[in-house]
Amino acid sequence: MSLTNVRVVLVRPHYAGNLGSVARVMRNFGLADLVLVAPYALPTDLDARRLATHGLPLLDAARIVPDLGAALADCAFTLATSSLTAGVARRGMTGTAAELMPRLLEAAADGPVGLVFGPEPHGLSNDEIGRCHGLVHIPVDPDFTSLNLAQAVAICCYELRKAFSAAATASNPADTHAPKVASHAEQERMYEHLREAFAAVGYLFGGRADSLMHAVRQFLGRANPTPQEVKLMHGLARQLLFAAGKAPHRGEPGG
Repeated sequence: MSLTNVRVVLVRPHYAGNLGSVARVMRNFGLADLVLVAPYALPTDLDARRLATHGLPLLDAARIVPDLGAALADCAFTLATSSLTAGVARRGMTGTAAELMPRLLEAAADGPVGLVFGPEPHGLSNDEIGRCHGLVHIPVDPDFTSLNLAQAVAICCYELRKAFSAAATASNPADTHAPKVASHAEQERMYEHLREAFAAVGYLFGGRADSLMHAVRQFLGRANPTPQEVKLMHGLARQLLFAAGKAPHRGEPGG
């Protein structure tokens, strides 16, 4: 599964700074196909290039087309975006970015797909939304529903990347394995070393020594320490013994 078939389409973008910010966020999340429909702002504008940072190659490669049909002509599946969901044209397959990005990613396995964003002043028209297969709605405070173009792109790209990572993990079950936990014997040697070191510096003493050490064992045990973390605890114990003027613990690995 790849993100190379996912196309970001900006319809009549007005502000060059948004072009640069969109190119940057696309680069952040591994997307590279940017299409501009009848843009007012151009990729060559200074503000666009200033805000693109490492996204300049995307700006330079961005295609400019006259209308939405040309931008989506080869796309098998498309999603529009809007802060408004009321009206006949905006019904149908409507959902959040988290809900719909997995569907977009699935369709991308068979060919180009499009994620369409409207112009900053008013967003996509009903006709433009109606030409897409679904509508992405980003839940925001109802008192202020207007979201910056580049921020909307960032949210959708983030959810798309999450879906991509989840799919990659599912296809490689070995990647889901938890880090290796140190063996019981390795942990016991660590506890023995720590007990000796704590006693040497006066942390364990008298009748409370066993209960304190039990508490230490409990919280370290809940962490399921890895072999590397066990070595870290051996290093702590070694330095405590050194500070107390005691000989190294003979049970320490390598000791």
